Amino acid sequence: MSTFDFHHQKYQHTFSKSDPATLQSLFGATDLLPFWIADMDFKVPQEISDELQRLVNRGIYAYEFHNDAVFKAISNWNLKRHQLQLNSKLFVQVPGVLTGIALLIRALSKEGDGVLVQAPVYHHFYKVIKTSNRKIVNSSLKNIDGYYSMDFKDLEQKFQFENVKIMLLCNPHNPVGRVWNRSELQQLIDLANTYNITIISDEIHSDIIYSKAIFNSISSFKEKQHIAVLGSPAKTFGMQSIASGYIYIPNKRIHKQIKHMISALYLDHGNALTTFATIAAYTKGEQWLNALVIYLEKTVNWIQEFVKTQLPEVKLTNPEGTYQIWLDFRKLELSDSELKKLVYQKAKLALAPGLWFDKNQPQFMRMNIATPLTNIQKAFKRLKIAIHEHT
Repeated sequence: MSTFDFHHQKYQHTFSKSDPATLQSLFGATDLLPFWIADMDFKVPQEISDELQRLVNRGIYAYEFHNDAVFKAISNWNLKRHQLQLNSKLFVQVPGVLTGIALLIRALSKEGDGVLVQAPVYHHFYKVIKTSNRKIVNSSLKNIDGYYSMDFKDLEQKFQFENVKIMLLCNPHNPVGRVWNRSELQQLIDLANTYNITIISDEIHSDIIYSKAIFNSISSFKEKQHIAVLGSPAKTFGMQSIASGYIYIPNKRIHKQIKHMISALYLDHGNALTTFATIAAYTKGEQWLNALVIYLEKTVNWIQEFVKTQLPEVKLTNPEGTYQIWLDFRKLELSDSELKKLVYQKAKLALAPGLWFDKNQPQFMRMNIATPLTNIQKAFKRLKIAIHEHT
């Protein structure tokens, strides 16, 4: 049995995924299996726990800053795992990835400017644009028989005529699971350079890549004048509640500007627990992560087979990366409210509704699969019963 198959005891906790008030507010019920938020049901690598325990046992929490050690650990990790050479002096630390995106939008554009996204996309992108008083510009991904790709003709139209100053790229893409290839990224960069667009690439899922894909960071390209990269150990190691975010900005002028702004707001350092947990993750967590990715890909394979043989009413968009899957329920021909009733009330599953990610895709739902396979099997069997009772 894999370490990821283990069901942990019911701890006293207030995890958002299963908080009764949260479930009631979002899904209208509390007795649901939660698969709606992008975190893990797996224990972090033991090396991270050991490091946290070391600090707790010490019992002293005096001022302690080690940003350079964190940035060096991240740089070495990316060199080894992605053959990506990063200058550790060009990182900036922020409290979280969304904080970094919000700050970059404010620094690199003006109120009223356009910020482009590719729907369906991570729903908090919309909020971070709106709350910055910028205009959301959408260039929807093309969905050809369940395979998503960028619409470069539409992108150029939006870049040219919608006053776009920034594009938020999601790579790997949440929720559809695409890992953009070098050809796609080069074509995107060429367009961005033509129209003087800054690409902010959210690469927080970059370590969860399945066997048929290769991750390509935006920072691996020679054109660096418009590019900012964001990352965090949160998704990779299940550190969502104890992780900071990191911005990598190759352009030295922009780097200086952003670093000054973040420093002026005193947002550029983490606490000791986060700092040493991050260093432990990136220096000692590779074996754990390799096992995790294998486990997750086996879970994806099980879902593919189950949907193909027992649940043809649902279509799976096969992910190339991330531990989110994007489920297509259009064959059921249900309204938004009917689909939610089926999934939430009949199957008793908390899945993220498609409307969070794209206002035009109510017949899709996102599911988090970073949980023991037995939980996934239980969920799909519930879904099968609910759908077959409906039909």
